Amino acid sequence: MNENKNGTGALKGPQNDDPESVELYYETLGSTELIDVKTANRWCEQAKNRVDPEPLWDNLWYRGEVCCLFSDSNLGKSILAVQIASDIAENLNVLYFDFEMSEKQFQLRYTRLDGSLYKFPKRLKRAQIKPEIFISDNFEDRLMEHIEDTAILNDSQVIIIDNLTWMCNDGDQGDAAGSLMMKLMQLKRKYDWSILVIAHTPKRSLSSPITQNDLAGSKKLFNFFDSVFAIGKSAGDEQLRYIKQLKIRNGAVCYGGNNVMTCEIAKEDGFLMFHRLGTCQEEKHLEVSDHRERDAMEQQVLNLYEMGYTQRMIASSVKTSPATVCRILKARGKAAKTAE
Repeated sequence: MNENKNGTGALKGPQNDDPESVELYYETLGSTELIDVKTANRWCEQAKNRVDPEPLWDNLWYRGEVCCLFSDSNLGKSILAVQIASDIAENLNVLYFDFEMSEKQFQLRYTRLDGSLYKFPKRLKRAQIKPEIFISDNFEDRLMEHIEDTAILNDSQVIIIDNLTWMCNDGDQGDAAGSLMMKLMQLKRKYDWSILVIAHTPKRSLSSPITQNDLAGSKKLFNFFDSVFAIGKSAGDEQLRYIKQLKIRNGAVCYGGNNVMTCEIAKEDGFLMFHRLGTCQEEKHLEVSDHRERDAMEQQVLNLYEMGYTQRMIASSVKTSPATVCRILKARGKAAKTAE
């Protein structure tokens, strides 16, 4: 409790008229054991000496943030999350908590055709729950404790948790989701960790834009996260995915509805990844009632083919996948040009 009182019970005033003394007095006056209070000026001066937030991965996730990546099932959340982890691990210690795949499933994703294994950065560590351990009571609280202890033991700077359901099975319930997020925020502030949480969304229509309401337990969860982005499936091409930015506290939105990142999932040198094809409006990926846009895209593919463009050059120009270009050309009896 605040003890800044004189013998009569009245509050003590500043010892002199020095501005520094006055400011310190008011800070001491307002703080409690739990709540730290400083003048707005002092907070700014204190924060000025700290490094400005810098992007961890593109402009979607910044250092020191608790971020969320979500999508419907089987759209590649874990593929993208491992790709993000691998990119960041070139410079920082990353701990990837994989509660989705077995070690064999993980290994097969990152094995070349000749059987050799892809080599990840040495700063990237993967963690999974020991299969022989069974915890029946307070599992979620115990898991959170072990996440904290494991990250400390491994001197982690960046933590990725795949996925949210393991930490909060009642994520759709507001109270449970709010409690979980407060714990994550506390870890962020206590250790200056950057945390990415992978989450699911209920089945959604391919005709509707992705919104914050598509995140399960959205109201509580979305409000707590510093940044949020999502993966959507292209209605016009089974091979395509798009990444949409829904929330950011640092910087500006780069990949909003008018400029989503278009990608295809591809394996390059044994590494399964999201290969960027460019950006476009989200509506280009949404289901439409007629085929006018699709017909226009197919005609553009044929026009570029007649101009001598290769399959990959055409795909890049129309922002689709090489597989789609190949399918369109094959349907029209055209042999795709593959040489660059």
